[in-house]
Amino acid sequence: MNWSFHSAGQLAAALQAGEVTSVELTDEAIARIERDDSAINAICVPDFDRARAAARAADQARARGEDRPLLGIPVTVKESYDMAGLPTTWGIPRYADYIPAEDAVQVSRLKAAGAVILGKTNVPMTLRDIQSFNEIYGTTGNPWDHNRTSGGSSGGSAAALAAGFGALSIGSDLAGSLRTPAHFCGVYAHKPTLGLAPTRGMVAPPGPALPVDLDLAVVGPMARTARDLTLLLDVMAGPDPLTHGVAYELALPPARHERLSDFRVLVIEDHPLIPTGSAVRAGVNRVAAALVDEGARVERRSPLLPDQAEAARLYMLLMLSNAAASLPADVYEQLRTRAAALNSDDRTLDAARLRGMVLGHRDWVEANNRRELHRHGWRQLFAEFDAVVCPITPTPAFPHDHSGGLEDRRIDIDGVEYPYFDQLVLAGMATMPGLPATAIPAGRSPEGLPVGVQLIGPMFEDRTPLRLAELLERKIGGFRAPE
Repeated sequence: MNWSFHSAGQLAAALQAGEVTSVELTDEAIARIERDDSAINAICVPDFDRARAAARAADQARARGEDRPLLGIPVTVKESYDMAGLPTTWGIPRYADYIPAEDAVQVSRLKAAGAVILGKTNVPMTLRDIQSFNEIYGTTGNPWDHNRTSGGSSGGSAAALAAGFGALSIGSDLAGSLRTPAHFCGVYAHKPTLGLAPTRGMVAPPGPALPVDLDLAVVGPMARTARDLTLLLDVMAGPDPLTHGVAYELALPPARHERLSDFRVLVIEDHPLIPTGSAVRAGVNRVAAALVDEGARVERRSPLLPDQAEAARLYMLLMLSNAAASLPADVYEQLRTRAAALNSDDRTLDAARLRGMVLGHRDWVEANNRRELHRHGWRQLFAEFDAVVCPITPTPAFPHDHSGGLEDRRIDIDGVEYPYFDQLVLAGMATMPGLPATAIPAGRSPEGLPVGVQLIGPMFEDRTPLRLAELLERKIGGFRAPE
């Protein structure tokens, strides 16, 4: 039997029943990578010898009666996570030979759960793109069309899942880096509530692996089924044992509902600052129609929704203030001069990004206070709704575009060009307030490319969008292997 596209849940059941061994699953996954990955370039750092050793150990553990959540299941890990003995470069050429001494906390949790790690997956340089390419490892193609991007920054992980290279992967998300690749490659991903899963060891080289509470950025699971997202999130979630874990234990509330008919859903097709392309709009409406068909309460607008234009500008301020914190002093001064020359009435996203790069602490505190007001607005909305359905990006996967700087690129939305970075505001709807969001497949574009949408849920109620994703998978279908 070919096991490459089975879910992690199915593989766990087959392993438990003795229908297959971890060694057999691992050998099959490695053979598939060696056969197919030259055309996709998803696995940038293979670790096959240690994977085979881990598979043998998993089979021995199972023979002794052990049963861990991921025991013997082949998985991959985003390149940006530290793994002892393997390079962690973030695609930065000067760190091509940097090898950390210990595993990231999430890699340790995978190993403790019994996973077999096949290797690391490709990323963009410094993780700051929604395409995955760098000078060290090259470009990752989309398994549906190798001439198109697999997304970023967890593009290698999404491509690996779509190509059958392991059952699960772990990635990270600041500007849609879990959700966008899932959308482009037709798989599932979950951006957890901010702070739910510790990020220690998911750090740019040669930074120390400290238990830092990141602003905006999270780590999270990727899979080919919604149920597998929950399986992997349960491994990843919980406080860092070096800090909050000293005093706290995790107790996520259950999903609000168990039937589609009980859900109250707000559907958002458009963003005030960027249009939604026709293919993605069709995906949003496909999900909305399925909800209506099952008897769910579906609304198209609500006065409770926080101002999304203001939220987008605030998101850019906060995100770019973080991204620019390590800029050289001379570059920072040039940006300060440019920002000072902006018209005070300039409320474009370009202006917000520039202001964010030179944001002083006083202004950051004011921006953070505004964020808290948005979070309160979302709490009020989620008293009336259980989830929000909306786009992840305006378009399906686009052709590789590595031209110039990010600020110079454009994105084509149904024949009209927009600034490349502006499309991030859709992912930012969940990122800025720190909300959980689950990316699900929602059909195909007229060109046959995957289209996904995101299900945004209440803070720390991650099981609600995850359960909704599982129910929608049964209703509209889920992952399909590339043809």
